[in-house]
Amino acid sequence: MPRRGFTLIELLVSMAIIGILVALLLPAVQQSREAARRTHCQNNLKQIALATVQFHDNIGCFPPGRIMPRPGDPQELSCGRDTPSWLIRILPYLEQGNFADDWDTRENFEDHAEEVRTMAIPTYLCPSRRSAPTAKVPTVTVEFTASCGCSGPQTFFSGATGDYGGNHGDLSPGAIGFTSDFYWGGNGNGIIISSRPLCVAGQPRDWIDKIRYRDITDGTSNTILAGEMHVNAQKINQPPDDGAIYSGWHFSFSTRIGGVHVPLAPNMDYVDTRLYSFGSWHPGICQFAFADGSVHALSTSIDVEVLGHLCVRNDGEVTSGF
Repeated sequence: MPRRGFTLIELLVSMAIIGILVALLLPAVQQSREAARRTHCQNNLKQIALATVQFHDNIGCFPPGRIMPRPGDPQELSCGRDTPSWLIRILPYLEQGNFADDWDTRENFEDHAEEVRTMAIPTYLCPSRRSAPTAKVPTVTVEFTASCGCSGPQTFFSGATGDYGGNHGDLSPGAIGFTSDFYWGGNGNGIIISSRPLCVAGQPRDWIDKIRYRDITDGTSNTILAGEMHVNAQKINQPPDDGAIYSGWHFSFSTRIGGVHVPLAPNMDYVDTRLYSFGSWHPGICQFAFADGSVHALSTSIDVEVLGHLCVRNDGEVTSGF
């Protein structure tokens, strides 16, 4: 009886065909996974937007991005600059009430327990970039240079990192070392801006610069509320490029700006030396939640003037069809 089986040549041809099919299939699988991660990221932004809207409905205004006095303010307006960011204030509206109870927005960020500071919330993380177990920075001291008068060796305290920041506005108020610069309290023209405190016994008991729906004169559907923050792929979890999102000390840890001179980061390797930009790790787009609660993906090549109009709440330039 003749023997049955594959010859060596037939086996090699079969393996080559299987290899080609796998090579053709892998990009499709990767694209499918990225599409799922992008949808997950979009859902995170939707939850953040709805939580922020609920905060407004209950408190009567949007949360301050952080508490930040202006240089030269009197003592009763000069407290709270190290207190937690806006992402702590909306926790109860993200079904994170127990975690919110661990925080005191009147106390300095670094005075909270390390296990509290470093607890990452999945809603604040884009799955294309990182997961909760890896989303943290250690306490480090680095040389920091900025126009805000805070240059020199600075200690950045350990904390959870995240991928979504509030819209602080654009660069038009300035960033050249004046008290009118955008990052000082009350100067931002976005929605989640730095605010001056009202101090009682050296602690911020309220904030002065309150943004309400009536202040968004360009329309809620035309104004960005929050979006994905750019982090260079080589600087992930490395302060000051990537810092603790619950900390209000540096505005770029939990808010960003966009517009002329501040484009969207085109890719994950983009170097933003000022740490101002929005940006994502999704190819070609960056996702944003708007003040009406909707979520949209903007092209990373969007015109910077159009981006600026979307970031400024009241410039009279209503941008639609973006």
